[in-house]
Amino acid sequence: MPEVMEERSRRIIETAIELAEKGGFEAVRLRDVAADAEVALGTLYRRFRSKEELLVAALGFEVKNLEQRFSVQPPGSSTELERVMGFFDWVVRGLLRRQNLARALFKAVSSGDPELAQKIAEYHSHIEQMLVMALRGEVVRNGTGSLIDPMPDSREGQIAETLNQIWYGLLLGWAGGVHGQSSLLEKMRLSAQLVLRGSALAR
Repeated sequence: MPEVMEERSRRIIETAIELAEKGGFEAVRLRDVAADAEVALGTLYRRFRSKEELLVAALGFEVKNLEQRFSVQPPGSSTELERVMGFFDWVVRGLLRRQNLARALFKAVSSGDPELAQKIAEYHSHIEQMLVMALRGEVVRNGTGSLIDPMPDSREGQIAETLNQIWYGLLLGWAGGVHGQSSLLEKMRLSAQLVLRGSALAR
């Protein structure tokens, strides 16, 4: 039974992603998700109590896919700045290649629902772990090949947290139409330069 329910949850999430990709946040109606995923509406509500919770789960699905791809091919440039920007260029292209979906995910994340805060914090933690690995130029995996916590030192942790917060703010600006994707990456490069330079001076 757990395997069946897990398969149902995956089908529900994948269906929500498809609907969001076609029509954005407003297109993800739970009744439509249930119908397209071929599950009872009650089954969906037992797994996800709201559209926002379902889309936050979809974000987790996307982050997991990013981790799997990062594990196979991390940024390989020679400097910290180029490795970090290689990471951001890669992850931004990955997340924003489906713009309707990306805006739907960011709208759900920005809902302010306190019950979703822990999940969102976990996804931020995964991004920061990949950032630490990009800073080092090496990937830390377990025996099955999955990424694990690289155990950053204080400098790495502070840099990763700061860059993640800046990146997240810029993504929300993109979602709100404040700037485009190329401008986002330009602003991210300038921010990364300042953060890394400040970190070097503080040593």
